Amino acid sequence: MLTNISTIKKLCQKYGFNFSKGLGQNFLINPSVCPKMAEFATNKNVIEVGGGFGILTAELVKVAKKVVCVEIDKKLLPVLAETVPSAKIINADILKIDINKLIADEFDGGEVVVCANLPYYIATPIIMHFLENISQNCQLIFMLQKEMAARLTATIPSRECGAITYAINYYGEIKKLFDVSRGSFYPSPNVDSTVVKISMHKKYVLSTREESRFFELVKKAFSQRRKQIANTIGREILDKTNISPTLRAENLSMEDFFLLARI
Repeated sequence: MLTNISTIKKLCQKYGFNFSKGLGQNFLINPSVCPKMAEFATNKNVIEVGGGFGILTAELVKVAKKVVCVEIDKKLLPVLAETVPSAKIINADILKIDINKLIADEFDGGEVVVCANLPYYIATPIIMHFLENISQNCQLIFMLQKEMAARLTATIPSRECGAITYAINYYGEIKKLFDVSRGSFYPSPNVDSTVVKISMHKKYVLSTREESRFFELVKKAFSQRRKQIANTIGREILDKTNISPTLRAENLSMEDFFLLARI
């Protein structure tokens, strides 16, 4: 059983594998977690980011139409070939992959689900990579550090939200699914995790220019989130609206930023 620590240690010894802190490699040993994540991939095509030892991959191949796993660590390729021979493994950096080309090449239509246990250091770039580049409706099932998941699922506007909260709400809807304790991993990290689901949509209609300005303004406003927006966005723009210059970025709604982008 892949969630058994002794099995993981034997695989490490067999393939001379050492866990990399730099790649955020903490593998799941709680047998109940991966089946719950895999449920969302039932009868669907799946892109998995970072296969690890194939613990989540093994559950995905049981229920999905097809699983394509993108794994950056070459040392894990022979491990995955043994543990999940029915999955297609691509050795690449997901941030350098054309997602839509991957979908066109590997899947014959149907809904796509992206699954991953994302290390904290790379979570935001990967989430934004999918939000910005995928061209069809899909679901993103991500396990994240609990603190980050709280920011992503925060209400807009509120003190808890950040720039990425606005980005996610622009591209889709996010929902917290369940928490995962730190003891569910090997090696055990210093934080707990949360699994979230992002259902992508396109409910907001902005021009290409307005969309670019929207993200530019959100990023600028949150780059100094404790400052009043008059200092980050500028009074000359705010004077054309009813938005108070004394507010902070976290006080603005999606519609406030849309208005500023149009101006």
